[in-house]
Amino acid sequence: MRKKSATGSGLVYSTEHGRTCPSCAKPLAQCSCGQKKAIAKGDGIVRVSRETKGRRGSGVTLITGLPLAELELAALAKQLKQRCGSGGTVKNEIIEVQGDQRDVVLAELIRLGYQAKKAGG
Repeated sequence: MRKKSATGSGLVYSTEHGRTCPSCAKPLAQCSCGQKKAIAKGDGIVRVSRETKGRRGSGVTLITGLPLAELELAALAKQLKQRCGSGGTVKNEIIEVQGDQRDVVLAELIRLGYQAKKAGG
């Protein structure tokens, strides 16, 4: 079933393809808007550091330099947070895990096959 807008300017809803991307108006299965984001180029080393700046003294563990797309990065973040038993997030291609979890995160990344090292003392 297809419905046109009142002005006839374009497709509003279609049951042919299901949900569509709001940016490109293609079906979600064919959308390439979110997949075009380039994977960060670096030296291939994943760096695990601790930061307290701007967090009122409570530290977070930062994981930078991962050569992954957004969805893969989110999946890895979830796995690391579960392994550490704490919360966290992904911001600007950097995984943040609450607390000083450097040793646990470093061991898990090495177990997963990443070349990882501690950074920042």
